[in-house]
Amino acid sequence: MASAHITRDVFGTLPDGRAVERIVLRGVDGFEARIITFGAALQALIVPGRDGFCDDVVLGHDNLAGYVDKRQFFGASVGRYANRIAHGRFVLDGETIQLATNDGPHALHGGPDGFDRKLWQILEIDEGERPAVTLYYVSPDGEENYPGRLDVRLTYRLTGPTELSIAFEARTSRPTVVNLTNHSFFNLEGLAAGMDVLDHRLMIAADEFLPIDATAIPLQGPPSAVEGTPFDFRKSIPIGVWIRQDDRQLRHGRGYDHNYCLRSADGVRLAARVEAPLSGRVMELLTDQPGLQFYSGNYLDGSSGGKGRLYRQSDALCLEPQTWPNTPNRPDFPSARLVPDEVYRHHSVYRFSTIGAAA
Repeated sequence: MASAHITRDVFGTLPDGRAVERIVLRGVDGFEARIITFGAALQALIVPGRDGFCDDVVLGHDNLAGYVDKRQFFGASVGRYANRIAHGRFVLDGETIQLATNDGPHALHGGPDGFDRKLWQILEIDEGERPAVTLYYVSPDGEENYPGRLDVRLTYRLTGPTELSIAFEARTSRPTVVNLTNHSFFNLEGLAAGMDVLDHRLMIAADEFLPIDATAIPLQGPPSAVEGTPFDFRKSIPIGVWIRQDDRQLRHGRGYDHNYCLRSADGVRLAARVEAPLSGRVMELLTDQPGLQFYSGNYLDGSSGGKGRLYRQSDALCLEPQTWPNTPNRPDFPSARLVPDEVYRHHSVYRFSTIGAAA
C-alpha cells in the first residue's frame, strides 16, 4: 500500500504564455485527484473499482487546448454565481445590477468569462498525512459587473484513503452575491468502460425540488414535493427509470437539470449517493450547502470529446452543491448575499467505496 504524496508539473501554456500547472494528490490503492490551475478544475479522478482496477471517473481533457478551446465546465470551479440568474439582473441594496446574458436570456455560471476561464494561483501545498493544494483567485470589483472585489480560496484535500474534500472560502470588499461550486461530470463505471450513467443508482436526500420554466428558471411559488413524480430519488433507483417519461419538467430540462432542496441540517451531511453496478464504485457526496443541482448530461451531443472518446447524452452526471438558482431575485430562497464582515464558506466531500456484485 503506497503512502500519500503530491506531484506538480506543467499541464500546458495559455495563448498569452502563462503556464498552467497540474497538482496530483495521491492517496492509497491508486486513488488520485489531478487538479489544474486553469479554472481550478478537477482534471481527473482515479478511483479503484471492486476488482481493484483503477479508472478515471470524470469527464475532461488530456491537454490544455481542450479546456481553452471550448467551454464545457468539465471539473471546473464555477463562480461568481453558479447556475442561473434570470435575465442577468437583480437588485442589491437598491441598485440594479445588470450582468451579461450567456444562456439565452439569462446569466449562467458567472457569465461569459467566469471563474472557470481564469488562471488560479497556487497558494499552498500541504504534503502531510492529508495532502492538499490551496488555490486562490482575486476577482476585481466590477468583474462581469458583479460588485465588490472577491478574494477566493479553494482547497482540494485528501481526507481519507479514497475521499476528496473541496472547500471554498470567499471575502468581499462590498456587498455582493456569491455561489460557488465544483462542476465535475461523473461516470463511476470509469471512462474506459464506454458506458452511459442511466444504470447508475442514485439517492438524493431531498423531499422537494424546484420546478423550472422552459428556460430553466425556477417557477414562482414554493418548492414541489418529489413524492409521486419522476424526481423522487429518496430511495436509490437507476437514473434511467423515469428519464424518458412524458413529464413537463423533464421536457423543460431535456432530462434532469433541477435543483434539489436538501434537508436542513447544520454542517456537512449526506446529500447524495451514487452506485455503478458493473464496477461496484460508490460515491457519497456530503455538503453543507442548501441545494444540489442534478444534471443528467442532457446537452452532451457528441460534438466534442476528450480522453480518447466522444461525449454523448447521459455519458455522465453532475451533482453540484450550491445555493438555489436565481436566489438574488428570490427573497424566499436561501440568501447568496455576502458582506465585508462575513466569510462565504462551502465544504463538500466526495467519499468513494465499493459494493459487491449483484446476486
